[in-house]
Amino acid sequence: MRADDPFDDPVTARAVIAADGTVTRWNKAAQRLLGHRAEDVVGRPAARLLADGAQAPRPPGDRRWSGTLALRHRDGGTVTVWLLAHRGRPEDGEADDWLAVTPLRSGDTDPVGDPLLWAAMLQSPCATVVFGEDLRLRGANDAMAELLGLPATHLRGLQPGDIGGRHRARELEQHMRQVLRTGRGHDVQTRLRVRGESHEDTWLARIAPLTDDSGRIVGVCVTAHDFTEQNRARARLQLVNEASVRIGTTLDVTRTAQELTEVCVPALADFVSVDLLEHDQGADPTGPLILPVSLRRLTHRSRTAGNPESVTDLGEVVVYPAASPQADSLVTGHSVVASVPSGDLDPWLAVDDAHARQVREFGVHSILSVPLRARGVTLGVAAFTRFRHPEPFTHDDVLLAEEITARAAVCIDNARRYSRERETTLTLQRSLLPRGLPRTAAVDAASRYLPAARTGVGGDWFDVIPLSGMRVAMVVGGVVGHGIQASATTGRLRTAVRTLADIDLAPEELLTHLDDLVLHLSHESGGDAGPGEVGATCLYAVYDPVSRHCALSRAGHPPPVLVPPDGSVRILDMPSGPPLGLGGLPFESVELELPEGSVLGFYTDGLVDGRGGGTDAGLHLLCDALSHAASGALDEACDRVLHAMLPPGRATDDVALLLTRTRGLPSSRVATWDIPADPALVAPVRKRVLDQLGVWELTDMSFTVELVVSELVTNAIRYGAPPIRLRLICDASTLICEVSDTSHTAPHLRRAKTWDEGGRGLLLVAQLTRRWGSRHTAEGKTIWAELGPAEDL
Repeated sequence: MRADDPFDDPVTARAVIAADGTVTRWNKAAQRLLGHRAEDVVGRPAARLLADGAQAPRPPGDRRWSGTLALRHRDGGTVTVWLLAHRGRPEDGEADDWLAVTPLRSGDTDPVGDPLLWAAMLQSPCATVVFGEDLRLRGANDAMAELLGLPATHLRGLQPGDIGGRHRARELEQHMRQVLRTGRGHDVQTRLRVRGESHEDTWLARIAPLTDDSGRIVGVCVTAHDFTEQNRARARLQLVNEASVRIGTTLDVTRTAQELTEVCVPALADFVSVDLLEHDQGADPTGPLILPVSLRRLTHRSRTAGNPESVTDLGEVVVYPAASPQADSLVTGHSVVASVPSGDLDPWLAVDDAHARQVREFGVHSILSVPLRARGVTLGVAAFTRFRHPEPFTHDDVLLAEEITARAAVCIDNARRYSRERETTLTLQRSLLPRGLPRTAAVDAASRYLPAARTGVGGDWFDVIPLSGMRVAMVVGGVVGHGIQASATTGRLRTAVRTLADIDLAPEELLTHLDDLVLHLSHESGGDAGPGEVGATCLYAVYDPVSRHCALSRAGHPPPVLVPPDGSVRILDMPSGPPLGLGGLPFESVELELPEGSVLGFYTDGLVDGRGGGTDAGLHLLCDALSHAASGALDEACDRVLHAMLPPGRATDDVALLLTRTRGLPSSRVATWDIPADPALVAPVRKRVLDQLGVWELTDMSFTVELVVSELVTNAIRYGAPPIRLRLICDASTLICEVSDTSHTAPHLRRAKTWDEGGRGLLLVAQLTRRWGSRHTAEGKTIWAELGPAEDL
């Protein structure tokens, strides 16, 4: 054989015939066999080479043909030869033409007397073929001949490429040459389509050297082992392992169903759909299923782009009749395999004729329906469809689909339970937060709250609380943990803060009482850890628009951000204080004067830790985001902060943000008088008050204000201690009367009996005002009453 042209083999006649039946190549061995020169044959119809009366073979359905054929010799005689013809595969890089071969007979290839063949036949345990040093086939046993679908007696003298699959044959030749050169055996895994089968199986070719008595390598023995089942088992195990990793990465029902389809297409099926039973608020189904079954299409996936074979859109309701495998599997709770009949798809797909014709175009031939069951509850059904896979679903395929679907069902059930619990917790949490911030004369406010995306709703909260004297309290806090328990604790703390704020406690005193409450809740929880079992942080601030002073105290909470009107952002330096729930440790407060228009930013740690990188980096980023907050709308500033501070998507932890812009009350809207401790001088005080109401154009409130002032001042003179001071604070819609003295005795509202001469003063004040109360100060106490326009009384 010429090394530069393997086609021109002197002992194997070869010819290449194009698809149009013309001869395109002709080697010298073919010329020896039939006497025709290449220039006399190439370019002419191959049918001219047939002997008179011989019938040309019809093009076979598969890619190979073999048989005995009568050919015409150049001298006019007839030559009967056994011919093997196979067509090249374009996908293997071969031309789509036919190669016809037949070995020329020689006298030294008698298989009976060939000791090499005899040794190979004795040593081979399975389908075996023997090649000599020249890589010509010396013989094959019956098992190999049956595997190839060719008679062993006609194969002698052929090379691997002559038998079929030239691309794979060339690869096999390289391995055989390596064995001849090194003398060491070699295993090669390949895919082979057995004659008569519609699919390719996995085979292991074991190539071993053959030696003579002197130890010289004289050939190779190739034995074939069917590894199809082992390969499929390994692929199934790999798919199960992949499913355990890829399914259930999130607590989202739809995403989990999508992960199921992504794992199974195209490894197990060509099209997979997931339909879930509809139940109110995700509740577990009760009672038997009633046919026909209605489900909602959650997701589907196809190996064909665009899912053209799908007959149901995502989110639509699909109704499966009793004859469908989906309904059968739902009712019985077992997997159902159905071979789709060629004439009618409606009972299986529950679609109209137009859609059925569309699906038939894809050649759907097998459907596997597996119920989605978790914890004894049927959630829905997963349908696996094959139209490109040539084989129907086998028993092993059913077991594999059930294993993967069972994993997905548990993950879907977990996601449904999590979604239900999260929705309940989120509803509770939002109900515990203020639905809207109150409009006060002290501050403008805007807020945002974002629940955690993965860990569940936590205990972050905020509030704006109007206080007496036009003052306002601003509070933000966080409870350790997530879920309903954290939300419930949040509700308790917010209620406690509002109650404590109503009695006008100083910030550090309020946190001390709140610390006692958290410590009490910790002991109530029954935790073995004792104090600190229920943990929380809090920041409490009180701003007075009259003095423009703000007092702040914090318990383990991040410090607020201050943005003065000039835009210079800074983190307030103030004592951190211990977290709530430790007990017995003091809290400190700071007081600072804020120019009108200053912005205070209160937040929880989920905001500054949103992008990672540490708290310091988060605080620096927060200051940058608030650099323009001194001007513009606070709502826009909130959105700008969240966009800058949080990663794309949802927050990884709870986030609460409260921005307030301070206002100042002009001195012209405040009037203050020192009151002598003489009841006879109350009349001149009333006169001054009436004159001030005239200046403020509030004369319509004169009668009520005069009565309230008279009662409060008289009570202070009788029961208080000098010095006594009266202050009026006027806002656009509110008038506040305050009477202060140095006595720490608080007044009590009581109902006077019929013949009592006293006890009616505070009752009248309570009836004539919006609200009233008292607050203790370092110097004594203040009794206050808040009045609105006359029509509000």
